[in-house]
Amino acid sequence: TQSTWDEMTGTPQPEAGRLSGFGNHFSSEAVPGALPQGRNSPQRAPLGLYAELLSGSAFTAPRHANQRTWLYRRQPSVRSGPYAALPHAFLKTGARDGVDIPPDPLRWHPIPPAAEPLDFVDGLRTMVLNGDPDAQVGVAVHLYGASRPMGRRAFVDVDGELLLIPQEGALRVTTELGVHV
Repeated sequence: TQSTWDEMTGTPQPEAGRLSGFGNHFSSEAVPGALPQGRNSPQRAPLGLYAELLSGSAFTAPRHANQRTWLYRRQPSVRSGPYAALPHAFLKTGARDGVDIPPDPLRWHPIPPAAEPLDFVDGLRTMVLNGDPDAQVGVAVHLYGASRPMGRRAFVDVDGELLLIPQEGALRVTTELGVHV
């Protein structure tokens, strides 16, 4: 395989056009013998590498339509090492006056079930938020635990963006588009 030297990264680069185009199937390796032969995710990848799958398809896509990339890394991508902010006077991110959040993976423990039955509204718990609602930017992540019906109560969301992922049980949502169970 012909390759050229990339002066910026100091690594060999494939010939122009050799790996171009979406939807194609190809493979490349920086070290000979790094790619497993005959399978994508062996129990032990060659050279002590970690196999990771990066999916570009919805989990509901049929198998033949899946677009994916297998990566073989020296360490898992979730291991990033210590984080240090880049001192830069003109580069800002996150909430204007908020707390700097490191890019490390963050997790929370499951919320214990409530002692008494709760409906959807009373069972909402905000876990993560950023941005500014007055500026209409940002996102919030809420968990909910509902163990009793809403009765004559209603929850209204006028954002137009609300993703509900039930962990357990059934959820009936009534919208201007109808009833979704």
